[in-house]
Amino acid sequence: MLPPVQFLFAVAVWRTLHRLGGFGQILLGVADNSVVPLTGSTDVLTIWLAARRPDLWPYYAFMATVGAVAGGFITYSLARKGGKETLEHKLSKKSAAKVCSRFERWGFGAVAIPALLPPPFPIVPFLLAAGALQYSRKRFLGALTLGRAARYTIIAGLGALYGNSITAFFSQYYKAALGILIGLSLAGAAGAGWQYLRHKKEQGRILVAKRRKSA
Repeated sequence: MLPPVQFLFAVAVWRTLHRLGGFGQILLGVADNSVVPLTGSTDVLTIWLAARRPDLWPYYAFMATVGAVAGGFITYSLARKGGKETLEHKLSKKSAAKVCSRFERWGFGAVAIPALLPPPFPIVPFLLAAGALQYSRKRFLGALTLGRAARYTIIAGLGALYGNSITAFFSQYYKAALGILIGLSLAGAAGAGWQYLRHKKEQGRILVAKRRKSA
């Protein structure tokens, strides 16, 4: 369970994003598609907004897509600039090799399919792989936009369709739902941190081995 101060901070952030509406989706989408993903946060906000204003569900689907694509492109651009070293810096060498192998096999689908699938299926490793392998910008944006647009259209549509039930649920279980969302976000951050520490440990072992060989 989160300490009271952290929980109150999270509630304040959530309420601010809710008030910002579509612009809040963009901000959250950029963060959600970074190397420290906020698992499921954009999905929940999109459903909530569409449920509150069913007439605006296409707008919320669009804004969620814009935020996700913008965040994904930032991650892709950073990896493209840094090359494979960036990918191996964020993931373990074994994980990086596995992701690159899948990307080289699937290409367009390696971005579009993860972009469409719901949590906990990870997309950030494939965003990094696309950039590290110098995948075409146009194809990358096309794949990411296609996957995210389909995903958020479905999510926003369901939010509008079942608006009354969803609104009633959130009103009754607001704290529990927010706690779960925060927990998922922390799990995503912890996973990214674990991958980073694992990479550092692996790099340390390689460095020690090289020193022993040269001695």
